[in-house]
Amino acid sequence: MIRFIVRRLLQLIPTLFGLSLLLFIWLRRLPGGPETAILGERGTPEMRAAIRHNLGLDEPILIQYGRFLRRLIRLDLGTSIATKREVTTEFLQRFPGTVELTVTAMVIAIGIGIPLGYLAARRRGRLLDHLSVGGSLIGICIPVFFLAYILKAIFSENLGWFPSSGRQDPTIGATRITNFFVLDGLMTREWDAAADALWHLVLPGLALASIPLAIIVRITRASVLEVLNEDFVRTAEAKGLTENVIRRRHVLRNAMLPVATSIGLLTGGLLSGAVLTETVFAFSGIGAFIAESISQRDYPVLMGFIMIIAVVYVLVNLIVDLSYSLIDPRVRVR
Repeated sequence: MIRFIVRRLLQLIPTLFGLSLLLFIWLRRLPGGPETAILGERGTPEMRAAIRHNLGLDEPILIQYGRFLRRLIRLDLGTSIATKREVTTEFLQRFPGTVELTVTAMVIAIGIGIPLGYLAARRRGRLLDHLSVGGSLIGICIPVFFLAYILKAIFSENLGWFPSSGRQDPTIGATRITNFFVLDGLMTREWDAAADALWHLVLPGLALASIPLAIIVRITRASVLEVLNEDFVRTAEAKGLTENVIRRRHVLRNAMLPVATSIGLLTGGLLSGAVLTETVFAFSGIGAFIAESISQRDYPVLMGFIMIIAVVYVLVNLIVDLSYSLIDPRVRVR
């Protein structure tokens, strides 16, 4: 197990190196530059040249890339061109919001998707099966931003049940410890602050969960159908085992392996930032900030954020790989 973890972590080094090289080349190929974002179209050539010199963008590309790698090894991600704050500070301020939104979306997707997919497989060809398959197709086809606007218009603006924007009501005056608003409210026993933060997560969490929910339903249904046709399930039924035992020990445990893989990939993708959802609900996360940084050509933020997200994505999927041995005891990490 330890050797497997070490090997996967070592594989992260060439992955990050290749990603940093591709990202560096891509950013330098973008039209315009940070001087255009800072000065606009009215900046003189002398002013543009001065900004490029101060940012080190007039040096050879290899020297710029080497300087970036040295700073990356020292965990120094630089300073944002737009906000003049350290990239690490910007990330730590916004990433907790994205984590809370991702956890909310995945809890909804997993809590509904796995039971619904299992029931659809057990009732194949019946009404529930048709409804789940049709609903999953609709969930995949509907754009997230469109669903977000619909939810916001109905439940926030018309009915007034949920807040329309932000992570928390600023008038509450909650204590900040970790920037995880729900966790901070629980740690400080400010129950109204924790409840308000959870209430702000409902609508964006539902919108963001639509596609993962549809995928989990379909994968769970297909995996359960495949396992139900295996010989060991028919043998268990012939032995007279109860349906609860067959479901728990034989069907779900074997059917969850592809579902767990999908959950890991979906979670890693959501952690990279939900740009559209965060924009619709004015949710302070890394997705909306990355979109702003692209328009402003904020190279340090883009490089730093994407590199950190890549590490998080690999670690999430490493945890999923290790969870295989807990789901199915026949699977062992060698």
